[in-house]
Amino acid sequence: MFNPRKAYGETLIELGAKHPNLVVLDADLSKSTNTIMFAKKYPERFFEMGIAEANMISTAAGLASCGKIPFVSTFAVFATGRVYDQIRMDIAYSEANVKIFATHGGISVGKDGASHQMIEDIALMRVLPNMTVLAPSDATQTRKIVELMAENVGPMYARIGRADAPLIYNKEDLKDIKIGKGLTVKDGTDVSIIACGTMVDAALDAHEALKKHKINARVIDMYTIKPLDEKLVLKCAKETKAIITIEEHSIIGGLGGAVAEVLAEEGFNGKFKRMGVKDIFCESGEPKDLLEKYELNEKHIVKNAKKILKS
Repeated sequence: MFNPRKAYGETLIELGAKHPNLVVLDADLSKSTNTIMFAKKYPERFFEMGIAEANMISTAAGLASCGKIPFVSTFAVFATGRVYDQIRMDIAYSEANVKIFATHGGISVGKDGASHQMIEDIALMRVLPNMTVLAPSDATQTRKIVELMAENVGPMYARIGRADAPLIYNKEDLKDIKIGKGLTVKDGTDVSIIACGTMVDAALDAHEALKKHKINARVIDMYTIKPLDEKLVLKCAKETKAIITIEEHSIIGGLGGAVAEVLAEEGFNGKFKRMGVKDIFCESGEPKDLLEKYELNEKHIVKNAKKILKS
């Protein structure tokens, strides 16, 4: 187990040495986001903006206009919802080279409840012109995604969860990944499970569990949600009998919506199921209990895969 937030902080330090123009901004949550690591290493390139997220976004856009590479961090609920207008005008519309890296996405934030359980951020960022949207699934991939964000020009949004997570990859597995592509983690011919972020691990557990039911599941890690790897989606539609998407996000406007749009435009008439938070706000509770209640775990992926293949 390793926390992707720690991987983020450590990678910022490495990139700080490589890119002298890289700067980091935070809004009173640097201990939680782990940007405090960068602050200690490069105090002259770290900006503590206080509880003023809108100002932080606009300041980052200004720094980008001066040739800096700003990484902006706070919780996902504050990084998108509270500052949407500033992101829309100062970053997306202006095509500013700002990297928004949000932590504590999804319902596994837990006891903080609906006010902090951000389930709309991918939809909000995905609809913005010029915005790239990313959701790494483990600490190793987080490191690689942060590197790609620094190396590629343009507005970008990435989100990770709060908790420690199992390591899915080693460095060698990810040496060739690119923004705009998905990754086939497990191959299969019966059903394709297209997952992102924290749900990739659950999809892999479901892959193993489905073997007991003689169901061969393909697992796709769609770490880039925009631009979506449409070719990979259509490949799954052609080669497997059904498609399931799963995300720790609303089923409206996120990964499931993006995949559905591609399938609809191509005239797909096969079996398809979106898994995510329904059109509701969630309650406070332990992360494990919440993922069970809102049907976002291995057990419910298996249940849906069996059901969709029998229908």
